[in-house]
Amino acid sequence: MAESISPEIAGAAVDAGSSPLDDPAATFARLHALLKAKNDTSRFVGLALLKTVLDNGQLVKDPARLHILWEALSPRFLDRLLRARENDKISKDQAKDMVDLAVAILHTFTKLLPDNVRGDRRLTARIVPIIQCLLHSSPDTIELALKTLITIISHPLGASEFIQIEDLSPLTEIASQYALVLDVFSYAWLIASSPATEAAKVRASIDKNIPILIVVFKQTDAVTLIESIGSFLPKLDPEALSQEPVWLVALVSMLRKLVVKRPTATGRVAYTKLAAALLQAYPAQGPILLFKNNITDLADSKPFSYLLINLLLIDLKSTFPSLLAQLNNASYSSTSSRLAAAFDILSSFIGFLVRSLDSEDTVPAFSMPPDLLLKLRKDIAETISLAIEYLRDRWDASIAGASGLHESARSGTATTSEGTRFTLTWESTQDNVTADPLILAGIRAMSIWVREDENENLRNESAGLMDMFVELYKNEDASSLDFRYPILLALEVIMLSDDGVERFLEQGGWQVLSKDLQSIFVSLSSSNTPTKFLSGEVSRGLEIIRVLIAVLDDPRTHYIHENWMACISVTASMNISTSSNMDIIELQIAALQLSTALLSKAASGMQKRNLISIPALVGLAKQLRAALKTVSKREAAELKDLLDDVSLELENLRGIR
Repeated sequence: MAESISPEIAGAAVDAGSSPLDDPAATFARLHALLKAKNDTSRFVGLALLKTVLDNGQLVKDPARLHILWEALSPRFLDRLLRARENDKISKDQAKDMVDLAVAILHTFTKLLPDNVRGDRRLTARIVPIIQCLLHSSPDTIELALKTLITIISHPLGASEFIQIEDLSPLTEIASQYALVLDVFSYAWLIASSPATEAAKVRASIDKNIPILIVVFKQTDAVTLIESIGSFLPKLDPEALSQEPVWLVALVSMLRKLVVKRPTATGRVAYTKLAAALLQAYPAQGPILLFKNNITDLADSKPFSYLLINLLLIDLKSTFPSLLAQLNNASYSSTSSRLAAAFDILSSFIGFLVRSLDSEDTVPAFSMPPDLLLKLRKDIAETISLAIEYLRDRWDASIAGASGLHESARSGTATTSEGTRFTLTWESTQDNVTADPLILAGIRAMSIWVREDENENLRNESAGLMDMFVELYKNEDASSLDFRYPILLALEVIMLSDDGVERFLEQGGWQVLSKDLQSIFVSLSSSNTPTKFLSGEVSRGLEIIRVLIAVLDDPRTHYIHENWMACISVTASMNISTSSNMDIIELQIAALQLSTALLSKAASGMQKRNLISIPALVGLAKQLRAALKTVSKREAAELKDLLDDVSLELENLRGIR
């Protein structure tokens, strides 16, 4: 077989048009014969005829014959067509026609072939020739070639093939002109990272190509690159990301430049998504790079962190008033994602600010003029207040029907001429409130802010969401987000508000949290519970106990319900950890604190009925004291003091008769 294309085949397509296409069987037989022929001219005629047949819709619904023709195609012949270039024997137009035909045929087959064939070597081996033809193709053919690449790499074998290619310069060189190039990279990295064995290869490909893309986009506003990285980064397996990538500082610098330019709406979406993605992927480096004033490549009268947060707050405040009306618009999902990202950045900024102000380092991690800090504080409080209002309205529209309406009082559904509807509520047709990322991000930001800012008004406003908090906390729908930890952070502070405890108890909050606490202790006693999962369970258990103790400590809690005492039985039956895990030991000591607090505040009759648990609690205290001896004295000192207080209280309770 010839290794270069003969000049005769360029005009051979004329013969293809003379073939009658009225008889499908005859057409298929001729196509098959031409494609299986040994000479280039016949093959080219076959390809030209095949393109005409496919464009006319023939064979599209005949997968068996389509697959036979695909098998008849010569991969080496397709590659030679893709590599066709102008020379002494072939004109520029002839070379262009050859490349155009090969790309068009591949594009059509990638769309029509079944999924199980897309991973075939006959297709994945065409990735390199397609990439190499990009710099010598027309804009329309480039678009078609990029779409073909995306389809091929949508199969794991295609993605694996792509990330191992050494020279991707034909792709990267046109990245700033064709947004599909970034989709090719994103899809390849995401799909290839799903098998754990490929994570290292994906990591190497990312670290090699993102710096190149940053250079390519350096003379542009880089909106498409920033948007692309911000979209795929949160979906990527963490194992496929380097811990300290060389491109991180350059990417943040690019993001900062975009923010300073005060871009269009598309630009605002891009930098918001990327900033949130970087803070999630790099919780240690991300806040420093984004919030600390250590990158001064662009002079500005105000710190970058102030500018970024201020722009996000403006976006949030200007969007909330009309957001509920957009609930059933197609754009709501993207708007919700953008605002959720803005809230995630705000949460990270508040945490970074608090850590910086509490830091004892001689070199401060963060600095901002006091007047700007005060203005930010006012604007954040106003934004959180608007968020609380939206959360209330969104929950009422979706679930409650009216503010604070108890679950037992909510009506069901009614069948109307337009379908089944809630009788008291209306909901998004696509975005369920329990799966809305904006709800989770808003609650998280609110919980962090009300804890750090001593704003009584905001705490009282937050207490008005108690029915929503309790319902979201106990929601066990697999498609729902996990709201539990941010809700616990909020509840601990809301218990200090005027009617926080009362609202909490009215909505059955104690029963919901104590049930979850019991499930946590069951998980702790199971040897099958993964360590990573266990850490989250322990943290949540500690927060639950803090909330329940805050309820008991409230002067307005005059009556201890009998069912609350079940917490004592749960504590008495727990197994003491022998793993020297400080977090687990702290949780178990906290459980003892909760039990003694319940016994101390209970009525005398209730105390006497639960005296039988005191010996078991005393025994647990002794075991925990022994467990503390297995950890360092510095770590155990504070916990030992707490345990001493618990032990003393138990001794006092022993005297009750």
